[in-house]
Amino acid sequence: MNASAARHAAYGVTIPLRARGVALQGDLTLLPGARGVVVFAHGSGSSRLSPRNRLVARRLQDHGFGTLLFDLLTAQEEAVDAMTGELRFNIEFLAGRLEAATEWLAAQPAARALPIGYFGASTGAAAALVADARRPGRVAAIVSRGGRPDLAGSFLRQVVAPTLLIVGAADPTVLRLNQMALAQLGCRAKELGVVPGATHLFEEPGTLEQAADVARLWFARYLASGRQKPSQG
Repeated sequence: MNASAARHAAYGVTIPLRARGVALQGDLTLLPGARGVVVFAHGSGSSRLSPRNRLVARRLQDHGFGTLLFDLLTAQEEAVDAMTGELRFNIEFLAGRLEAATEWLAAQPAARALPIGYFGASTGAAAALVADARRPGRVAAIVSRGGRPDLAGSFLRQVVAPTLLIVGAADPTVLRLNQMALAQLGCRAKELGVVPGATHLFEEPGTLEQAADVARLWFARYLASGRQKPSQG
């Protein structure tokens, strides 16, 4: 399937949460014969409409992976967070939202048998790691792009899914934080991928595409060969 067809396969979804009256908006792409589904966790102050995450999603779709991009916060929560910033760095709260979306996805008939992976950016990367640590075996692979895995704190030692940390070479502070987090990760398969010339947002020509390709290869290696674990409740 070519890129255009893959994009047209996406459709909007509403993800109900156990919390009363709360639902998250998302965009789900499930292609026939998908190799797995990658759930995106966006960074602080962003949303499912992040152009960078959508570029990565299209690359994954073009190579046979389904994707779920969703808003970690409701519209009302986003409005409050825009003024206070109280939720964007509440990693355990965001991890709970990611866990709920994963549970919903795993219950969908078209996705039930597919392995699931996480792609996290910025604070979303920390949320992905915490979610894996709290629900081990739920996901088969994790990729962080320009992430803050250090914000996962003590949960890093409990991560079990194969994890790839992608950082720009021209983002020295975040690179150092990722190097420290890599050493603390408890998973057996873990790597740090450094993209030459890239700053934090991978805005330099070709750098985001390079990061997307590195992520794709990681998911092809670990996600496509994984098997979805049954829900732990």
